Amino acid sequence: MFKVCLFGDGGVGKTTLINRYLTGVFKSDSEITIGVDFHIKKLEIQEKRVTLQIWDFAGEDRFRFLLPSYVLGASGGIFMYDITRYSSLKNFQDWLDILKHGYKGPLNQIPIIMVGSKLDLEYKRAVSRDEAYELAKSNDLFGYIECSSKDGQNVQEVFLEIGRLMLRQAKIVNT
Repeated sequence: MFKVCLFGDGGVGKTTLINRYLTGVFKSDSEITIGVDFHIKKLEIQEKRVTLQIWDFAGEDRFRFLLPSYVLGASGGIFMYDITRYSSLKNFQDWLDILKHGYKGPLNQIPIIMVGSKLDLEYKRAVSRDEAYELAKSNDLFGYIECSSKDGQNVQEVFLEIGRLMLRQAKIVNT
């Protein structure tokens, strides 16, 4: 079982991504997450049965004080931002600090990927792929993906990739 924390500013599409992944359906009328919510998904990665415990962190400032305690035991993280809203990157370092504070270990030992949401709104893009990729790379994140919960593009890949990374990290730690 792997605990993966999904974090980022409010309104970037974290809950919508999880709902699309779990149900295959796009819901445009998600309510804001209060504090934290979590879901379970079983899947097969590299011929191994894996259970993902997906923790959806609220993006609003008023709930952030809760988050470090929810990070305990995390195996991986997904930082999510909105490609159409440049301001959704402004708290990137704060989110990493929250993860670091709760994780209690070097962040380079926990796989974290950056996910750009709302790829279906490419024509409204405010953050270039190159800039986001460089931000992920300069902060030693393990990868970068863009997705659309609306049309389903790369939704499965986001969770398969973090699953593969957590599985690989578990093998490294256990050897």
